[in-house]
Amino acid sequence: MSRKTLCQIDLHGKRVLTRVDLNVPMVDGKIADATRIEKIVPTINEITKKGGIPILLAHMGRPKGKRHQNLSLSQLQADLQTYFKSKVIFAAECIGPSAETALQIVKKGEIILLENTRFYPGEEENDPKFAASLAALADIFCNDAFSASHRAHASTSGLAKYLPSCAGKLMVAELKALESVLDQPERPVVTVVGGAKISTKIALLENLIEKVDCIIIGGAMANTFLFSKGFNVGRSLVEESLKPTALKILKKAEKYSCKVILPTDVIIAKELSHNTPTSVVSANECPENYMILDAGPSTVDIIKQCINSSKTLLWNGPLGAFEVFPFDEATIQAAKYASLRTKNGDLISVAGGGDTVAALNKAGVTDSFTYVSTAGGAFLEWLEGKELPGVACLTEN
Repeated sequence: MSRKTLCQIDLHGKRVLTRVDLNVPMVDGKIADATRIEKIVPTINEITKKGGIPILLAHMGRPKGKRHQNLSLSQLQADLQTYFKSKVIFAAECIGPSAETALQIVKKGEIILLENTRFYPGEEENDPKFAASLAALADIFCNDAFSASHRAHASTSGLAKYLPSCAGKLMVAELKALESVLDQPERPVVTVVGGAKISTKIALLENLIEKVDCIIIGGAMANTFLFSKGFNVGRSLVEESLKPTALKILKKAEKYSCKVILPTDVIIAKELSHNTPTSVVSANECPENYMILDAGPSTVDIIKQCINSSKTLLWNGPLGAFEVFPFDEATIQAAKYASLRTKNGDLISVAGGGDTVAALNKAGVTDSFTYVSTAGGAFLEWLEGKELPGVACLTEN
């Protein structure tokens, strides 16, 4: 079983339907963060360099099969031309006369951008007729949107039934990075799992326990583990009903000899606000009227020691309420240490998830990690061990 890649296909004179992620944040009609666009440039350049014509398929927002002008991909046309350094022809439809006209006027080296795929009900329904109509525009289907590949939509998996299919350069990089930390990693493997709630990370934790050597649990979800062990957590965010789940996870970790690191000391405050007075206490000594909002300095030292003794790091989620100063300290300290180890060639570091990327950006270390994924739900589902439809359809016998 293997996946064909863009590099293995003759693209000369071929029209390549290329699924990309252009779901970028917009503020007042302008792109607030172009990271996702920057990451697809190598794939688009590869297609045009080899004489192919890229036809971009993408979504923006959740229009639920209806047209919304503020979600039209037309607003990206000028910026895409800047990033691709090529003319981008916008087609106001995904299928029909507008798309066909674009195919007739496009020239070598130019790019076609089709309208938001989610303006069509058939996209999210993975309607075969809609997928077949899209396929009629091209010779090859290239999926370069790992971040959308956990959805079984017409433009992510349905197209593979009608066209020769392959993985784009970004897709290959994403899969290579994830496979390097879970399938055949350099051991020991440590993973940081943070966030607000255990309920969103149960499947992730249960899958990782069987694959990694150590799990560092941070963020508000660590509070539920502390609570389950009988610790005093005051007014901290806790999912009390998940106490049995937390204990079950800890027991499974023992079974698989996976070390679990919980905070030994914590940063507490009466409220979550900038520059609010804070204290450092033992993880078992949070007063009734206080909240745990970050890992303490002794815990950070333990985390650094764990990273120092590891060869591979997987990071998903912050260690504290990093959006609010000073509760970003543990995340920043640990991230900078992982960054240093990576730059020295001592650590393979892979991170992903919306909050994770934001936290690493805040720490100024994103470019120093081995790989940082912009995928959110797809990244999480892959770590949970789920099969992603947009990836599975690229696998050939």
